[in-house]
Amino acid sequence: MLGRIVYFLCLPSVLAAQLCKPNAAEGFKVRLSIKTALGDKAYEWNRNQRFLFQAAIAFAMSHHLDLEFNVSNVLVCDETPRVSFWFVVTSPGDPSRLVGKESVELAVRESRDRINNVLLLNDATLEFVGVLPTLVAPVKPATPPWLIVFGVVIGIVGAGIVFLLVSTVVQKKRKEKEVAEEEEDDEEAQMKRTARNEGIYNTSFSEDDRNTQM
Repeated sequence: MLGRIVYFLCLPSVLAAQLCKPNAAEGFKVRLSIKTALGDKAYEWNRNQRFLFQAAIAFAMSHHLDLEFNVSNVLVCDETPRVSFWFVVTSPGDPSRLVGKESVELAVRESRDRINNVLLLNDATLEFVGVLPTLVAPVKPATPPWLIVFGVVIGIVGAGIVFLLVSTVVQKKRKEKEVAEEEEDDEEAQMKRTARNEGIYNTSFSEDDRNTQM
């Protein structure tokens, strides 16, 4: 009976040793540069910090797969004094089965900022070897592109209509002004002709007047 109890107590450690090892197919290597990130305020890497890391990964997995992951599902191994280690993630329903590497990578990328914040690090000082930088959701413009294009087209059409209206009004006023100037010129010319005719001396009338007097 005692032997069975010891066996079941040791079973998780045995499984962890078999599942988590360097260069595991579903594992990831992590490097931390705590001193570089925090300088004099750097903390010592210990089991408490490791627990925080495991909790952050469990959160990321729960968020990504919508399943309940616990700290016990995140296995850490091959830790070095310069703070590097390997980790794998086991299935919540079957601790002997590992979660696929692709799913773990996507979970880490989606929650990278949360993981960084927990350990007071950033993408440069908390390195997941082989994992691309933080996965940022694509920025969606506040205004749909088609609406922007529609607005530009309407603006151009509106500007064209305004230009045509203004041009028509300007041309009409210019034509009216030209007609008025022509009428003024005709009146002035007619007045000059009238004044010139009134000032001419008629010799025929002068001769008739002289004969009448005689």
